[in-house]
Amino acid sequence: MAKYRFSVDIAAPREQVFARWIDLERMPDWVGGMKDVIDLSGSVDQVGTTWTTRFGNWATSPTTVIAAERPAHFATRFGNTYLRGENEAWFENSSGKTRLTQEFRVHGLLPRLTARIFATGSYKGSFRGELNHFKEICEREAAQTPLAATIDEQ
Repeated sequence: MAKYRFSVDIAAPREQVFARWIDLERMPDWVGGMKDVIDLSGSVDQVGTTWTTRFGNWATSPTTVIAAERPAHFATRFGNTYLRGENEAWFENSSGKTRLTQEFRVHGLLPRLTARIFATGSYKGSFRGELNHFKEICEREAAQTPLAATIDEQ
């Protein structure tokens, strides 16, 4: 098993960041190569919910929610021949921002090699690049909706 962990501080309320994280329709905005999601079996924030993520016309990845605690924690099991394992995210209040920590645990020889490529650097399709792009989206949306800052205070 290979493990990769990344953190980023996002100037947006935790509930808003969590909601964006689990918004499957918007996920292609920040997940490199993702086309869409099909075969959604239930509510995304419920353990046991499944879906299939499509990457272009060539790859799919069945996904299952294995942990969901709004707005603090979300984890999935995902996988195909090229990349499989668990993706876990924690959302914490941190000095008026949301600290998002994401951990990938990858299983299998080919997936570990693939993950190593995605875990290196901060180019647009890398794990860190996607997380930084996600941060930009959240901060832009938070700036457009300043009332959202009161969500965690209620």
